[in-house]
Amino acid sequence: MNPAPSIWTSVTGVTLAQTVALVAPSVVTALANPTSYAVLLLTALLTVWFWEGLFAVLRKRKPGVHGITTALIIAVLAPPDLVLWQLAIALSLGVVLAELVFGGRGFGFLSPAVVAASLLVFSFPEVTLAPGKVNVALATIPGALLLLFLGLISWRILVGAAVGTGVLLMLSADGLNAPAIAAAMTFCLVFVVCDPTAASATNPGRWFYGLLTGGLIILFSDGPVPTTEGVVFAALIASIFAPLIDHLVVLVQARRWKTAHA
Repeated sequence: MNPAPSIWTSVTGVTLAQTVALVAPSVVTALANPTSYAVLLLTALLTVWFWEGLFAVLRKRKPGVHGITTALIIAVLAPPDLVLWQLAIALSLGVVLAELVFGGRGFGFLSPAVVAASLLVFSFPEVTLAPGKVNVALATIPGALLLLFLGLISWRILVGAAVGTGVLLMLSADGLNAPAIAAAMTFCLVFVVCDPTAASATNPGRWFYGLLTGGLIILFSDGPVPTTEGVVFAALIASIFAPLIDHLVVLVQARRWKTAHA
């Protein structure tokens, strides 16, 4: 696959492409609970833009709107009855700790949406993230194809995660319910696991990152069908190890090059 044009590799370009890709699953989610979704999305947008604006003022930069993708992802993952102050706290911590303290979008190594979703579950045990649904999964496919075409997500990670999940499920369950598994995982795989900021950047590293994530999804899930919490926690742990994975890949490649040219 050819690399994306430079406009799509900039922070603004990535934000624009992800926003376009998120439109369809967001609309499908909104149609199920229009009022609840609208309130959740508005709260999420106001929260992330408040912190982005505050940090922009403190650093004497122009404020951005890059947090729109974080807000859209969380609005899909959050349950319709989520208490708004809980959403605001989790998003505030996610955006600040995973992104803004490192200098903003593109400088951190964790996805603010993943950190926020994890904090929701860690901090408020009564909160259960919205399960993956068939209609949301189907609506995710056009956006996934767009991001793949632009080179903003890696097919190696998608395949690796699918293989890692499938292998562990076959070892631990009597049979695979492929449609249910695909419905549960598609949205999170595309917008959570494959986040270009948090995922591995080297091709060999992407395979290992995907396999690691797929295995962790089953370890963190309960039952034969992966849970949204399982995917989010798996993405969080795998993204913490992503820099180390890429570092080891570079070391191995450098050693091979040195040996070949010795």
